[in-house]
Amino acid sequence: MIALNEMSKDQLQICVIDLLVEMFELDKANLSADSNLYADLDIDSIDAVDLAVKLKQLTGKRLQPEVFKTIRTIGDVVDALAGMTEPAA
Repeated sequence: MIALNEMSKDQLQICVIDLLVEMFELDKANLSADSNLYADLDIDSIDAVDLAVKLKQLTGKRLQPEVFKTIRTIGDVVDALAGMTEPAA
């Protein structure tokens, strides 16, 4: 399990990119924080749900639906994961 509160955003980005490479057989050299999951990586809605499920398995935390709907890029995934470590207000 990934300890989100012990990882920097750079480390989270590396984990997310590695996961995308593993799950969707993408070329790691073409992935960056600005890569759009849908337009650039051809990830469809079913793939996105699979990614969310895998992230929950790895982190033990579920992305909230309102956050999940706003994710467009790899950087958005990283920001969402980083946001899960912040204490609730």
